[in-house]
Amino acid sequence: TTDPVVVLVLCLSCLLLLSLRKQSSRKGNLPPGPTPLPVIGNILQLDVKDISKSLSNLSKAYGPVFTVYLGLEPTVVLHGYEAVKEALIDLREEFSGKRQFSRIVFSNGKKWKEIRRFSLMTLRNFGMGKRSVEDRVQEEACCLVDELRKTN
Repeated sequence: TTDPVVVLVLCLSCLLLLSLRKQSSRKGNLPPGPTPLPVIGNILQLDVKDISKSLSNLSKAYGPVFTVYLGLEPTVVLHGYEAVKEALIDLREEFSGKRQFSRIVFSNGKKWKEIRRFSLMTLRNFGMGKRSVEDRVQEEACCLVDELRKTN
């Protein structure tokens, strides 16, 4: 028989290894920040009662743009007016954080114009702006009713 303690230790070890692997693979393009603990991230480094002070202290060590992990989720923190201005105004496209689907539905600028032009062209090919199919069906239905009345 298998000892339950051995199974528990084995499961926890696997969970720890998976967590470490997931965190190391996500660091690709993220700014520097404190090293996160497996599963809980940097939560122990943040004072829940005064988060702004904790983030301010971290910005002194890592600069105005840094990454903290809230659990397994990386969170990029912008600390200070200049960092926020640069992200929201100067580099708004890069910092928009839009998912792939959002890039199509909620895009703007040159990309939006291209998507709009393509969509309108496709819709026109399917009859938008022309006599609608519903009107044709109504007209044909009236003709059919007239023909049925003649037979009675």
